[in-house]
Amino acid sequence: MKKYMINSTALRVSFILIGLFISLGIWLTGIDVVHWLLFLPAAFLVFAGITGICPSLIINKKIFKES
Repeated sequence: MKKYMINSTALRVSFILIGLFISLGIWLTGIDVVHWLLFLPAAFLVFAGITGICPSLIINKKIFKES
């Protein structure tokens, strides 16, 4: 799991802020109006910022095998 960790504090704070801005946009639009798929990037970004583990990095490394 170490290879998927984010060590940069600035990057982690950026992930949290971007996730919060997406969440704010969802709230301002109306939670009942927004499609459920829009919640995934916001949740992934906040999760990556808090834990330091980036889900999209894990998915991309599995899809695109590194040589």
